Amino acid sequence: MQTRPQNNQPAVTRWVGQQRSLVGRTAAYTGLALCVLLIGLPVYWMISGAFKTPQEIYSIPPTWIPMQPTLASFPKAWNSAPFGRYYINSFIVTLFGSGFEVFFAVTSAYAFAFLRFPGKRYIFLLLLAALMVPVQVTILPNYLTVARFGWINTFQGIIIPGASVAYGTFLLRQYYRTLPSEIMDAARVDGAGHLRTLWSVVAPLSKPAIVSFALLSIVAKWNEFLWPLIVTNTKEMRVLPIGIYWLMVEEGTIDWGVVMAGTIFVVLPVLLVFLYAQRYIVDGIAAGAVKG
Repeated sequence: MQTRPQNNQPAVTRWVGQQRSLVGRTAAYTGLALCVLLIGLPVYWMISGAFKTPQEIYSIPPTWIPMQPTLASFPKAWNSAPFGRYYINSFIVTLFGSGFEVFFAVTSAYAFAFLRFPGKRYIFLLLLAALMVPVQVTILPNYLTVARFGWINTFQGIIIPGASVAYGTFLLRQYYRTLPSEIMDAARVDGAGHLRTLWSVVAPLSKPAIVSFALLSIVAKWNEFLWPLIVTNTKEMRVLPIGIYWLMVEEGTIDWGVVMAGTIFVVLPVLLVFLYAQRYIVDGIAAGAVKG
């Protein structure tokens, strides 16, 4: 009796699928490794350089691990510039600047997403147009405005021109529009006004987007260099990134160990804030889950 050949098509399909999955994972891990290498290598070089002697930093071939680790660069960097004052200024500028940005983004995005008012579409298009304008274009008008108000070399002169950005409003507005309409309808049925709805419903459900934007704002304000440099003219009003710049300018020969130690002073607080805020992003995603 003649037997029919078995159909191997499902096995071949599974094998092809496994090979494609393997290729995809390999490409993903390769891209991840390259990304970590490109980002992590300069960071590692900065950290290791802060613990090297000047002679070892300039040695050829370079050493990846400090041969004679030293902490001498850290007190030298701290004493070369008034870093204590720079820290206070950076904290004030970042706290109030980011706070204003998040507040205006949360409220204006709610208006664009849920309120009806004349010219809403055209105002939103104007907002999108503002995203296309480079920051450098607005420096001169902002400086003239700040000078007219007498805010040169003041905290309000540093903070207020950047107190609101179009990107935050656009980001949160797009996120608000993904919220389930049933929840908004339930809030209206319960008699909640706009402020109550924003505070008790929209903001908790949008915590991942709000925290993500807040982190971006904090990093941007903490690392801002050009505008504080332009609008201030005394060391007492400088911020940390300008302090790093003066470590390079005031030395006849650049001591890269001191510069890298000072850079760690700038990077460490932002890194701690990011590690602390990670759990809020996860909690916000869990809180925003809606069961059908």
